[in-house]
Amino acid sequence: MNDNRNMILAIFLSALVLLGWTFLGPKLLPTAAPQTQQVRDGKTHALPQPQASPAGVAPAAGVPAALMVRADVLRASPRIKIETPTLLGSINLAGARIDDLRLLRQRESIAPNSAPVRLLSPAGAPGAYFAGFGWLGDNVAVPGPDSLWTASSRHLSPGQPVTLSWTSPTGLKYEQVISVDDGYLFTVDQRVTNTNAAPIALRTYGFVSRANQSIDPSTWTNHVGPISVIDGKANYSLKWASLDEAGQNGKTGDTGPGWVGFTEKYWLTALAPAGDLVPSFRRTPAGGYQADYAGAPQIIAPGQTVRAQTRLFAGAKEKAVLDRYEGEGITKLSKSIDWGWFEWFMRPIFGLLRWLFAVTGNFGVAIICLTLIVRALMFPIAQRQFQSTLGMRRVQPKLKALQARYKDDKARQQQEVMKLYKEEKINPAAGCLPIFLQIPVFYALYKVLMVSVEMRHQPFLGWIHDLSAPDPMSPVNLFGLLHFTPPHLLAIGILPILVGATQFMTIKMNPATGVDPAQQQIMSLMPWFLVFVMAPFAAGLQLYWVTNNLLTLAQQAFFNRTHPIVASATIIDAKPAKK
Repeated sequence: MNDNRNMILAIFLSALVLLGWTFLGPKLLPTAAPQTQQVRDGKTHALPQPQASPAGVAPAAGVPAALMVRADVLRASPRIKIETPTLLGSINLAGARIDDLRLLRQRESIAPNSAPVRLLSPAGAPGAYFAGFGWLGDNVAVPGPDSLWTASSRHLSPGQPVTLSWTSPTGLKYEQVISVDDGYLFTVDQRVTNTNAAPIALRTYGFVSRANQSIDPSTWTNHVGPISVIDGKANYSLKWASLDEAGQNGKTGDTGPGWVGFTEKYWLTALAPAGDLVPSFRRTPAGGYQADYAGAPQIIAPGQTVRAQTRLFAGAKEKAVLDRYEGEGITKLSKSIDWGWFEWFMRPIFGLLRWLFAVTGNFGVAIICLTLIVRALMFPIAQRQFQSTLGMRRVQPKLKALQARYKDDKARQQQEVMKLYKEEKINPAAGCLPIFLQIPVFYALYKVLMVSVEMRHQPFLGWIHDLSAPDPMSPVNLFGLLHFTPPHLLAIGILPILVGATQFMTIKMNPATGVDPAQQQIMSLMPWFLVFVMAPFAAGLQLYWVTNNLLTLAQQAFFNRTHPIVASATIIDAKPAKK
């Protein structure tokens, strides 16, 4: 009867954990990128990835009655071609907007012929998202969003800047000298020459405009949306919802050197003007979102020319590239990656993982090598854990005798138990130490797989062509032979099953001692519930867990061979001693 009750209790508690994780897990630890592949007829097929492009944007100048085909919008105005090793696109001479940009090193899906990811898109087309620069002034003619600029060249590439010119009806001469490097950085030098007889007051500005929120979710572990860094401090507090509030302009109140813009999960568009800036975010009258800044007013005397420089980052948040631009003076650009609490630990882990990838040429192999390194460093600690566990087995008869002898005196029982542990040189908490030490490693790898674009679409072996997405091979549909997609809760891949199986083997090889039967039953069931919990996570994280479990089993087997007498000891219940 007690066994049945314990089993029912174990099943109930395990089900409670599983259901609780189903609802709370995505909020606490968001799952991997959406599935990028599907197994059909035993073969892997790439899935389309519409989420790779940012959400659509209405133009700041007004919302069109109907969106046009992007190609038609691009042909509707004169343009300058942008061509670099990493970027392909164009600049719209109507309004001098950088509004057409694709990332050549990033693809929409894992298909070999997949198109490059589109980051920026012109107003009036699907996925519109653009940046611009200009001047503000009272009673002064300044170029507007429809002003047509003249270009010194029709081609912008590294080492070949382009100068845009526009002259006001009163003769004021405005220029934008735009250059681009071999990465994702544009430099815009704004100039204005006062050809009038009286002084004028102007100030420069820059903006990034979009209409809708990013399709990437913003969570407490990974910020997506409005972002700024001022004086080295990242501001992740502004949310889309706060900009939706009536009258909310999103001013942060911070002033200093830094940058402002919008961050996606993998992409960033940010403005970094020279000198100090006051970042501002707003809900535009057209219904979109805008990040911008405005410089301090400047008095320009007749015949005088003033200049202002702004750098625009528009590209993938590749760690090496971000670090490079930080070295060139953009304050903490790598903060666009939401490293989280373990930043101090994540950066070295990520650096080691990238180095291992450079050596092995495969991120899956790099993850396995990282696991081996971590386990090697923790080998002595794990050995002490095994010794403590076997020591607990050895003293179980004495422990049960003490519990029986002092069952009516809990305080004395606790004293005697602690005395026994001291005499036998046993530390019951030693078994928890390796688990606690691995938490930062596990979380750091989780974050690396979640937020680093370097892991995006990285293959491993066999059917795993994207380590940042869940394992697609599921026995539920007979590994793709049955033509249906399992529901989310049952979309269990091979790697999650291996996680559960290896975790079950570690529990059986090193069973807990001195615990309640119901707890033992729960511990036996938890590895199989872990299969469902781990299924939505990135295959790279599942690979780490499986490798770690296999190494634990190997170390446990090694310890058992070197301690055959202790490892084979049988716990015999001692008869209660008489008082």
